[in-house]
Amino acid sequence: MPGLAAPDGIGYERSMDLIASSDALAAACRSLSQHPFVTVDTEFLRETTYYPKLCLIQMAGSDPGEAYLIDPLADGLDLEPFMALMADPNVVKVFHSARQDLEIVWNLGGIVPAPLFDTQVAAMVCGYGDSVSYEQLVNDLAKAKIDKSSRFTDWSRRPLTDAQLTYALSDVTHLVKVYQALLAELERNGRLEWLTEEMAVLTSPETYQADPDNAWRRLAGRLRKPREIAVLMEIAAWREREAQSRDVPRGRILKDDAVIDIATSGPRSVEALGRLRTIPNGFERSRTGAEILDAVERALSRDPATIPVPERSRGRANTGSVVDLLKVLLKAVAEQEGVAPKIIATVEELEAIADSDGADVPSLHGWRRKLFGEKALALKNGQLGLVLERGRVKLRTITEA
Repeated sequence: MPGLAAPDGIGYERSMDLIASSDALAAACRSLSQHPFVTVDTEFLRETTYYPKLCLIQMAGSDPGEAYLIDPLADGLDLEPFMALMADPNVVKVFHSARQDLEIVWNLGGIVPAPLFDTQVAAMVCGYGDSVSYEQLVNDLAKAKIDKSSRFTDWSRRPLTDAQLTYALSDVTHLVKVYQALLAELERNGRLEWLTEEMAVLTSPETYQADPDNAWRRLAGRLRKPREIAVLMEIAAWREREAQSRDVPRGRILKDDAVIDIATSGPRSVEALGRLRTIPNGFERSRTGAEILDAVERALSRDPATIPVPERSRGRANTGSVVDLLKVLLKAVAEQEGVAPKIIATVEELEAIADSDGADVPSLHGWRRKLFGEKALALKNGQLGLVLERGRVKLRTITEA
């Protein structure tokens, strides 16, 4: 759809041409490969599938006049040039809240875009809060507004409307200024290295490998008994494999509540499975019901020594007051340093520190240890105190008399 105006008069001259051929995509990617960075976003659907369905790719270069919309649903379109650009070590790939976009690239091409810059993570390092929105960053740093009316439209339908294309384009054109502003701030405050550590996690293929044998961890917080954990492991792994093979959401196979019910009750007969309130009528006599019962039997025959203990069950019963103090310390340090608390430490990490000085958690490594971890250990061991001065929490070193 050529000839449409770019959002907010940004001036991306070729921005509204929807690329639908392999030759046009290759030319666009060659041109973008000459830029020091490209901003990238995707539009996708996953309400009815296990794997996200890619519907649109948006990219913009560092110079006004270089932005593209790519139609991955076009017949015969080869995404190889796009994948090559995502893997180009000389071009920084800039996303906002990158994880789902990176998962799509990994699923389709077996690569993770790198080098990477996630503006949401960068904003957290710069003190914008735990989950700053793209809209807020565009407003604050690009001094622009985003029309959100197309946010929840069906991106798989063709043709896309002018409003959809304009909205999609704004996701990457405004991101240029957002990236430049955040990068400058990180360089000023000497925190660019902090972001590098965060990007190492996002660019690790392990982050996007959905291993069915690890699926139980999403629900493990509700269970405690080894027998329950064993059944949960088998049922969750079975459900994940089924969802992957059928490419449907997990809940289409079995709801989370049903997985928990099966784990806690451990049904060993068709009748026992049918009595569970979360199991639909007749389900227990289906092929799926038989597979669930087989999974339960495998779980109950496991060697108890091979059943992992959930993190929250490992001797944390007497550390509640310590965790409360560490939460206060975390908030005080975050306010003092202008960093979002979530990027310094999670509640699970605070619990681990309260339980053990040698806990292997991110907040006791790297820049986090210097910023927070050492203070957390000092507080826990009576070498650091918290005092209230004019309504603000302050840290005080404790010296023995």
